[in-house]
Parts: sequence; structure tokens; C-alpha cells
Amino acid sequence: MVLKVFFPLCCSSADSGILIGRWISEQNSAVILAVVHFPFIPVQVKQYLGEVQRVAKVSVSVLGSWSHSKQEKEESLSEFLEDLGTIFCHEPWIQISKEGDSKFWSCSTLQKHSRNPQEEEIILVYYDQRKVMLSHLHPPLDTAGQGAEDASKLAAIFDTVARSQVLFLTDRYDEGPIKLTHWQSDGVEASIIVELLKQASVPACMLLAFLLSLLSGICRSRVLKFWPLSFLWSKLSTCEQLGHRLQHLQVISSNKKAQNQNQLMRKANIFVSLLIDVALGILLMSWLYRKNRIGHLADTLIPVADHVAEELQDLLQWLMGAPAGLKMNRALDQVLGRFFLYHIHLWISYIHLLSPFIEMILWYVGLSACLGLTVALCILSDIIALLTFHIYCFYVYGARLYCLKIYGLSSLWRLFRGKKWNVLRQRVDSCSYDLDQLFIGTLLFTILLFLLPTTALYYLVFTLLRLLVVIVQGLIHLLVDLIDSLPLYSLILRLCRSYRLAAGVKFRVLEQQDGKPLRLLMQINPLSYGGVVQTYRLPTYSCYPRDSWASLCKKLFLGELIYPWKHKGDKQN
Repeated sequence: MVLKVFFPLCCSSADSGILIGRWISEQNSAVILAVVHFPFIPVQVKQYLGEVQRVAKVSVSVLGSWSHSKQEKEESLSEFLEDLGTIFCHEPWIQISKEGDSKFWSCSTLQKHSRNPQEEEIILVYYDQRKVMLSHLHPPLDTAGQGAEDASKLAAIFDTVARSQVLFLTDRYDEGPIKLTHWQSDGVEASIIVELLKQASVPACMLLAFLLSLLSGICRSRVLKFWPLSFLWSKLSTCEQLGHRLQHLQVISSNKKAQNQNQLMRKANIFVSLLIDVALGILLMSWLYRKNRIGHLADTLIPVADHVAEELQDLLQWLMGAPAGLKMNRALDQVLGRFFLYHIHLWISYIHLLSPFIEMILWYVGLSACLGLTVALCILSDIIALLTFHIYCFYVYGARLYCLKIYGLSSLWRLFRGKKWNVLRQRVDSCSYDLDQLFIGTLLFTILLFLLPTTALYYLVFTLLRLLVVIVQGLIHLLVDLIDSLPLYSLILRLCRSYRLAAGVKFRVLEQQDGKPLRLLMQINPLSYGGVVQTYRLPTYSCYPRDSWASLCKKLFLGELIYPWKHKGDKQN
């Protein structure tokens, strides 16, 4: 039978002593957790292990002896280590020895109480205790008792190390009768700054949670549910982003402890995302308020709006003539052209009316960048929507007119075939029409068919302009979603401490000789960067359309409206 001994690398240079760990009889494996050095009193060691077993709920015991002879091997020491097996009474008694700086180790077992002792093949597996402890490849701690039974063999090993955390809190600087060697024996891994931040974070989180509860109560009040405010809250992407960040702050300031690794990573990713977002927003704000850049931007905005309006006027004059040599219905062409030109004149008057206040508006809008770069980008998207509102109106007028003609022609085409649309059963049924109905239908069909090219041309031009605006807004919101959803903390952790995001383990052969135990090195495989993004990606609230190409083409053909935002109930979870 094969005996597997998992030995921590941090104990390879420890002084001689006894090995404490967990014996997994189902797998015939021994997990070494620490080395107890001489001198010690066996009764105190048993009491200490009983206390650890009571707190950690792991059956920790003395598994064998460890001999590290820095000089020549002494017979008295080896005999003394063998005699310890009668005191602690563990079967089998594992003996591991290392001579000086030699790379060759010897590992054997003693079975004094067995009637038929059998020679076992031993596999010595080295593992990094720190990486195994922090890799979270073990079952969750709340279901560890049940998970360790059903988990795989390696999961049981990882679970043993993770649940023995109380054993690693004792280092060599602690005064006591027992001296241990483990991954934190040179000093418990900690930071004064981190501990101070932990102590200060409790009152800060309580204050932040109180303020956020007040703010969320105001947001849920009935005042915001009335028509004008509810419409603006659901349509403006800035309001959606502020609500999204409010939920993020509530998650961070929550007093509930993270139940598992995914919740902990989600909180850390949200916190880092908020920090980077606010830092980028402050950098943007400092850039805007230097050298009077806001004044230059306000002076540039009005000429750009006038130039866009002039280009639209030239486009409408071109459509009112003979665009690309096409024969248009002159009466309808003139009516539509003058109607849209009148809207452009109204828009120019509206822009010039606001021109004295634009610099002041931009100055106050620039202050919102302190809330984060994503909020500033959402405000930019809303400003673009307001500045191109006349294009949106042109698109809506053209789409409605085109949609009316398409549905009218389809209805009249069914009339020619002696069919009609059954509203109750949502299907096409046969129907008999009178001669007068067929005559009126033929006249209407002819009129709509000859007017369709003029309407379709206006619809096509304004749809292309609308798609251009939607694409610009989509790119802005794509950047917002990238900042909101990218797991920056996980990516930094993958870059600096990849073992914290483990995907599995691999074994490398260190030594394989006849008469000696097989020595393996267990290494942790980290998650790939794509796996990190897919696993720890944060939920986002999308504000731009995500229709498929087929759905988009169908909407364009039927004249249905394309919105640059999603409604409040269409949030992506």
C-alpha cells in the first residue's frame, strides 16, 4: 500500500523534533502541519493539541519524528526519536530524517503494534504551506465538516491546512513551553498599517452605512415616483450610474462578514474599482480647471452646434431637390423639408438662448467628476443626448411616418388577397370584401406605394444620423461598463500573488531512486487572466442597446424606435 506524506517546505530547515499533523486513514495519507522542537513535555504537547483540536475541529496528533542532523548522525538521538512512538502511540510512526545540507532524505515507518507489519511504498510530497493556506482550494469553512468527507483527496489536504489556522498563530517569539516551526514561525504575518485600518474601518463603515441609509431612503421616497422625476431618473444614464454606485457603497459599508471567497473578492473588487474611479475623476477635474479649459470648451461648443445645424440645413436642402438623381414626390418632399427646417431654426434659437449660461453649467458639471470618472462619462453621454435632441426628433418623426406606411401597405396587401388580420387569435384569416372596399383599398395602396420612396429616404438619412449618435453613446457606456465591471483587485492579485486565485495543482518529480521514497513538489496552478475576468466580473447596469444584428435589422426595416438606453427594469444582473 502507498503511504503519502505531505511535508511543508518551511519545515525542511527546522531543528529535530516531533511531527504534528492530521492522519487521513481513508487515503492512507499524513498531512504534516508543524514541527515541535526539543525540549518539551509530552503532557503539555497533548494538552496543546487537544486545545487546537477543540478550536479548529481538526483531529491533530503527533504523527512521527523529524531528525535534522547538522553534524554526523547520532545513534542516541535516533533511538530517542524511535522511543517517542511508544509515548504518543500513533500507528504508523513516521520517521523523516535529513543529514546536514544534503538533498537526500530518508523516510520510513514503524508499526510496533501491528502483528503483520508490511513494507509500504512512501511518497513524500512537499507543499508550500502559505500558498496552500491562502489558495482557497478547500471546501467552505461553514460546510467543511461535511465537505471534507465528500471532497476529493487533495481538497481534504487543503481543508486540513486551512482549518488549522489557530495552530499557526504561535510563533517563536511567544513565551511558552512549546516551540513550533511552521509558515508563520518567524513572526505572524501582519502589518501595523493594516491593523490600524481595520480598527478605524468599523466606525467609518457605521457612519457611511448611516448616511447611505438616509440617501437610499430619499431615493426610495414617493417624491421621485411622480411623473417628471421618475421619467428623468429612468432615462438619464447619470441617475442610473449614481444608483449603481450607491449600491456598491452599501455593499462595501455592510457590517456582514463575507461568507465565502467569492463574496470577499466581490467586496475587494468593488472597493478598488471605486478608488480608481474616483482617482481618475479627480485627475480629470484637475485637468479641466487648469488654464481655463472649461471656458475654452464653452467657447467651442456654440460654434460646433451652429456648424452641425448648418450641415443639417444643407442636407435637408439636398433632400428637397433631386438627391442622387432620384425622382421624389415634390409636394411631400417640400412639406417634410420645410417641417424639419423649422425644427432646426427652433434648435438654433434654443442653443443661442442658453449660450450665456453654458460656461457656468459646464463649471458645475465639472465638479461632478469628484464622484468618479464613470459619473463624468455618463454626464457627457447625457449632454450629447441633449445636444442631439433635434436629430432624435427627426428620427422619431421619420420612423413613425415610415412605420405607418409599412403597416398600411401590409394591411392593404392582405386586402388584395382576400385576407385580414384576426386581432383576437393573432393570425391571418380569410375574409370576403365588397367591391367598394376593394376600390378604396386599391386607391390607398397606390397612394402609399408612390409616397413610400420619399418617406423611406428621409427615414434612412435620419436613421443613419441617429445610429451615429447611438454608437458614440455606446462607446462611452462601454468604457463605463469596463470601469464598473472589471475585477481590478483580482487582476492585481493574479499578477502579484497568483496562488490566491488557484485553479488546481500540479506535481513535479524531484527525486526518484530505488530504495528511497519518491519525492514530489506540489505546485499551485493559478487562474488564467480570462478566467479571472469571467469568475470575478462585477454586475453592471447597461445603458446602451444590446440587440442582436437580426433584431436590429428587423427594427430598422419595420421602423421601430432604437433607444440609446435601457429601461429601469432591463438591468443586467
